[in-house]
Amino acid sequence: MNENELSNVVIKAAIEVHKELGPGLLESVYEKCLVYELQQLGLFVKSQISLPLSYKNQQLDSGLRLDVIVEDKLILEIKSVQDFEPIHTAQLLSYLRLTNTKLGLLINFNVPLIKDGIKRIVNQL
Repeated sequence: MNENELSNVVIKAAIEVHKELGPGLLESVYEKCLVYELQQLGLFVKSQISLPLSYKNQQLDSGLRLDVIVEDKLILEIKSVQDFEPIHTAQLLSYLRLTNTKLGLLINFNVPLIKDGIKRIVNQL
């Protein structure tokens, strides 16, 4: 499954989670439920992954954490905020660059319609 096909599956799962829970909960709740949905679909999913940083040929513990990575191809940054801010996009784009991953999804569950809370971020795709 390529990145675009995978993102479609993730979006459908996010819709399901949002339909069940609605807006207004903590990011961690949505993350756990989305991970569950994706695992039920047979996808390989990791959450809260520590992201080491290579700086001047040194591996450093950066304190960075990826919310979710699906099939080692798609990074998900889960939010429950009023609106996306430019820093959210910059954060995900940095994660994509640091991991050499091509596609990421910002998913904000704190919206009336989840389709309005999904933003695709690409890194050389």
